[in-house]
Amino acid sequence: MVDIGPAFYVLAIAFLLFVFFVFLFLRRTLTGFKEGVESGKRD
Repeated sequence: MVDIGPAFYVLAIAFLLFVFFVFLFLRRTLTGFKEGVESGKRD
């Protein structure tokens, strides 16, 4: 095994957090857009 060191783990954790925040942001945007479309149909 190659000794990767702590820098790799820091980068991996930062990348996972970034993906997680992007997922939350996209989900919130999509649900808000869907609600806006449905309320627009009701009017």
